[in-house]
Amino acid sequence: MGGAENGAETAMTAETPETAETAVTEAPVVDSPGGRIGTEGRILNVFSHGVLILWALMVTLPLLWAVMSALKDDKSIFTSPWALPTSLHFDNWSRAWSQAHMSEYFMNSVVVVAGSLFGTMLLGSMAAYVLARFEFPGNRFVYYLFVGGMSFPVILALVPLFFVLKNMQLLDTYHGLILVYIAYSLPFTIFFLSGFFRTLPSSVAEAAMIDGASHTRTFFQVMLPMAKPGLISVGIFNFLGQWNQYLLPAVLNVGDEDKKLLPQGLVALAVSQGYKGDWSGLFAGLVIAMLPVLAAYIVFQRQVQAGLTAGALK
Repeated sequence: MGGAENGAETAMTAETPETAETAVTEAPVVDSPGGRIGTEGRILNVFSHGVLILWALMVTLPLLWAVMSALKDDKSIFTSPWALPTSLHFDNWSRAWSQAHMSEYFMNSVVVVAGSLFGTMLLGSMAAYVLARFEFPGNRFVYYLFVGGMSFPVILALVPLFFVLKNMQLLDTYHGLILVYIAYSLPFTIFFLSGFFRTLPSSVAEAAMIDGASHTRTFFQVMLPMAKPGLISVGIFNFLGQWNQYLLPAVLNVGDEDKKLLPQGLVALAVSQGYKGDWSGLFAGLVIAMLPVLAAYIVFQRQVQAGLTAGALK
């Protein structure tokens, strides 16, 4: 009995008016569903979803319209531009692929973009790793020099770049365009990957060095696999920029018709088909040019999202 009385007295002592008032003061204020904060949250939610839906329609509708037009004949494109095709004309694709030389332009773009993307990722990741993980005199100067390269308009460098490649006999060549694409893409690649390499744990690299691994082996076998999400993300961005690049090949690759890239081929196809009236073939060529970009993003969509958010989550 004495123990029960002591326990009740202790409980009554613990629940003093001051303690109860403090508990009431510190209790979280839960806004009612019909309150002002809840109403503002719902309005903001509806507005954000509306903007996203509008943006999705702006992106997908032109794409779907181009695909539908590529499956119609020329008469249906003008008489019923928004209607679904009554019959599928796959001959538009074969005509654009063979007669309009889209196959040659496509393979030329594959060769140039594959070489430039490999060189960009290799050189960019190596430079970003050194700038992010090693301290040496001039580190920040070199880094900001690359960052400043992103703000330099490429159109200002077209004339001197043309004469540099001309003097080096690199005009109208695959390797000339590959070198220019690498130089064009390096600033953004280094800027993106240097921030990503800073988020990686230093203990893993130190453990590899203690085990006897060289700096080269540590980079290629330890740090580079850990940076895979960032590499895929920046690789996708570089692929999109290099695949759709028109200005550089239009200036540096004008002499040889057999070495023109896909953007140049699309422009030539638009001009020629405009006079012939083969608009269905033009839309088919446009869709052919878009397919690799869409396929790359669909396949690596999760990796791109993981690479963009990895730095914030670490």
